Amino acid sequence: MNTAAIIQWLQQARAIESTEASKRIIRFQHGSDYRKFVRRLSQDDSLRTLRKHISPLPIIRGVACTLSASAILNSAGGRVWMEKDCLISVSPSAQKAQALDNGMPWGVQQIKAPHAWGITTGHRVKVGVIDTGVDFNHPDLRHSLLRGINLLGRSKMPYDDNGHGTHIAGTIAAANGMHGMIGVAPRALIAPVKAFDNNGSAFVSDIILGIEWCVRNGMDVINMSFGMKNRSKALLGAVTNAYNSGVIIVASSGNDGKLRSVDYPARYPQTISVGATNKLRKVAPFSNRGSHIDIYAPGEKITSAWLRGNYNEMSGTSMATSHVTGAIALLLSLYPQLTPGEIKHIMKRSMQPLRSGKNRRISAGELDVVKMLQAAEKL
Repeated sequence: MNTAAIIQWLQQARAIESTEASKRIIRFQHGSDYRKFVRRLSQDDSLRTLRKHISPLPIIRGVACTLSASAILNSAGGRVWMEKDCLISVSPSAQKAQALDNGMPWGVQQIKAPHAWGITTGHRVKVGVIDTGVDFNHPDLRHSLLRGINLLGRSKMPYDDNGHGTHIAGTIAAANGMHGMIGVAPRALIAPVKAFDNNGSAFVSDIILGIEWCVRNGMDVINMSFGMKNRSKALLGAVTNAYNSGVIIVASSGNDGKLRSVDYPARYPQTISVGATNKLRKVAPFSNRGSHIDIYAPGEKITSAWLRGNYNEMSGTSMATSHVTGAIALLLSLYPQLTPGEIKHIMKRSMQPLRSGKNRRISAGELDVVKMLQAAEKL
């Protein structure tokens, strides 16, 4: 492949006078082409200006860059691909400030997590939470946090300026049962990966960087409580590489109340796709459902940690996803050698059946931690 031609094209595409700029992801089919491109970019002093506008994405042999919206890439004989770097959002949901009635949220009880704490609390299992960051000063999370990373400002800590990430972290691993709340896996360790801004928005390239950080830093599980409607081959590439590295990815199915549609990345077979239930063990009205869902978990009116040491009630498949992530931490603490494929198999074999209207069974069931651990014993 002609590296010089690609670089020249990038320079021209950036130079085009255009009122509209568009974020793009460019991927190389061959690792040798990607390495040659990055080496040339980093070593050639005449490319310093271009270098500032290009972010390498090694996990997918690609780069993220901003180009004129009209730029079209010649695919170099099928060896280079370009796609739009789409905006992705944490699922918005109704929320209200909430006092904590007791230290045990109903969802943690419903999945029977406390029944497992005699043998596993998720001790030292590392969970990467790609989200809006976390409130490092929250009394219920202080003992559960690793440093993590802020992808929006590498020199800063991944402080949460939205609340969503703190809520997710609380359900997974809050550990202050005497005075605050307790999560599903209170001895698990959470690494907050801040890819989303204060509005709950991120680009696909930020998510890919987050996945790469999790793989490189030895995360056992990645929680992805967000989704988008359009398919991204770049994101699929990152998810596949994480899966092949033995990292389990848990993703929310989306809050559109659709019967046969699930958001990406939950729709990829390499993830565990989660739908939401309510206190009646029924699928929550807002939850997507159908054959793409691997498992359901509590997601309606979930109280968890919030900014400035507070608590908030939220509903969404995001909340359901954090219950499943916590359960996987409990499982991995006992059986650290389990692969992502084996964990998905265990979960599908150990679910509580759900019913929909007119006594029709729903193909996937609700998370049950006791049954999950029993199924793992038999594997």
